[in-house]
Amino acid sequence: MFPLRRFRFNPYLVEVGRKEHRAVDPLFSFERHTGPGFVECLASDARDGLTRTPKELPPKYFYDDRGSRLFDEICETPEYYLTRTEGELLGRVARSILESTRPTQIVELGAGSAKKTRLFFEAWADRGAERTYVPMDVSEGLLLETSRELRRDFPWLRVHAIACDYERHLSVIPPGRSRLVLFLGSTIGNFARGRAVEFLRGLSRVLGPRDFVLVGFDLRKETRILHAAYNDARGLTAEFNRNVLRVLNRYLDADFRLESFEHVAFFDEEKSQIEMHLRSREEQTVRLRRLGLSVRFARGETIRTEISRKFTRPEVESLFGASGFRLEKWYASPGEWFALALGKLANGGK
Repeated sequence: MFPLRRFRFNPYLVEVGRKEHRAVDPLFSFERHTGPGFVECLASDARDGLTRTPKELPPKYFYDDRGSRLFDEICETPEYYLTRTEGELLGRVARSILESTRPTQIVELGAGSAKKTRLFFEAWADRGAERTYVPMDVSEGLLLETSRELRRDFPWLRVHAIACDYERHLSVIPPGRSRLVLFLGSTIGNFARGRAVEFLRGLSRVLGPRDFVLVGFDLRKETRILHAAYNDARGLTAEFNRNVLRVLNRYLDADFRLESFEHVAFFDEEKSQIEMHLRSREEQTVRLRRLGLSVRFARGETIRTEISRKFTRPEVESLFGASGFRLEKWYASPGEWFALALGKLANGGK
């Protein structure tokens, strides 16, 4: 593992894309925990996943700057109910959640463009003087752009942005008097149960007795609704899926031909999960030069790129219990398509 680089952001110069912004902002700070470590992690995951049978890649590598923007477009499609449903639910309960948790700091894992999180800031404006938002995301460009927009729209809000792989860097969550950690979008559903328990246990180790976690869970529903959500008519999800190959090409000097892989997404009833795959249209060999690795694909062979598990309330309670949390409050959308679970350390943080 290469050493992680950590530094405070220089407020005199922010570079987003090719634009430079020069301004002193005492309410904005920045840390980076990416760089060489990111490439090494990608290399390790790619070598491990592409030499397995069946092949697989972690979904977090969708989310470079391009992938993050594609995902934002997917969230606007009529088929993708998830973001819309969660946003409507948050609009109804954000103030109630703030009243229950009374945080001085909101931490968001996988913040992206923070569109839904703005609902908390709108409800938080009258909550007192000490208010800090800590967005954590692997997409540094999007993170800086989002931070700049939030500072413009909420001038009272302190923003401490952290560019990192939050799965590996939970320990860099800054200390706070009372923290609310957001893990929205049912991202927890991308983990198999064992990995979800491991991840939440890791989070529990950095939280204290006054902290809360709010986790989004996509709930079980009709298969036709799920299928449409992951196979949108515009083909944005297919392009998003193939974006992981662009990431491998760029960082690992690979020669994936995107047009030779097709997007496949289906619901596995027995496991109660959506699976996304990239299926090879032909027999082919792909080289990842940085790894010195050649990977053979049979025609029709797939790479599994994502799972998205769908939950029931008893399953969520079981998951929290196994991870060291207790379920404090349950907020469900009309029709129970989606839920927000508010949790607290089961042992009081001792």
